[in-house]
Amino acid sequence: MKYLVGLVKKLIDYIEGKWLDMPIKLNSVEIRIIACLIEKQLTTPDYYPLTVNSLMAACNQKSNRDPVMQLTETEVQQGLSGLIEQFLVREKELPGTRAAKYEHKLGATLTQEYNFNQQQLAVLAVLLLRGPQTLGEIKTRTQRMADFTDLGQIETCLQSLTKHQKGAFVAALPREAGRREVRYTHLMSEGSEVPLTDNSQSHLVAENNQHDDLQLLRNEFNAFKTEFKQLKQQVDNLLNSGR
Repeated sequence: MKYLVGLVKKLIDYIEGKWLDMPIKLNSVEIRIIACLIEKQLTTPDYYPLTVNSLMAACNQKSNRDPVMQLTETEVQQGLSGLIEQFLVREKELPGTRAAKYEHKLGATLTQEYNFNQQQLAVLAVLLLRGPQTLGEIKTRTQRMADFTDLGQIETCLQSLTKHQKGAFVAALPREAGRREVRYTHLMSEGSEVPLTDNSQSHLVAENNQHDDLQLLRNEFNAFKTEFKQLKQQVDNLLNSGR
């Protein structure tokens, strides 16, 4: 049994490592959930991690959200399951609490894969919760989450997120007619891509290939989970029959 547990752990570590090499591509519910986890970690750390109920309230909050959503408890639980399967969220057991609590794994304290610092997390949270933003809007809306002395620091942070070791997490949008300021958007949702430039075709081909690899890895992981459950049941049956 101990050998089996060790083998399964090695397989999970291998799959997690492969998964984390893929770009993050989330649906709208997963985007809202992980953004709320980041926001609440930075603004109300005493009440973090979050239960399903507190996370649902954060997701459905009417202020600082665009768009406003009305997620059900089932939708939040499904979103959490998807994020856990992608190794972006984990359930955390705390002494003296009955309800399960959840925290994201994007910060440096839980994983070295993304290793986002507080400023990077704050910028991502704003973009994930509110959509495209200008430098000034980002500075105003990150005030409760991180300290930025000026717009230059915001721009430096954004540049670090465009050149992250795991790929681009944000991008500047083409300047709109009548707008003086450039807006920035996140690239963590399904279907999002770096805005087109003259040299972007090869990048888009690579992005499409990565998306195919991500789907293949997702299928392999789900098949592995099913086989593991079956194997665990067989081992439990064997142990019970020997008693």
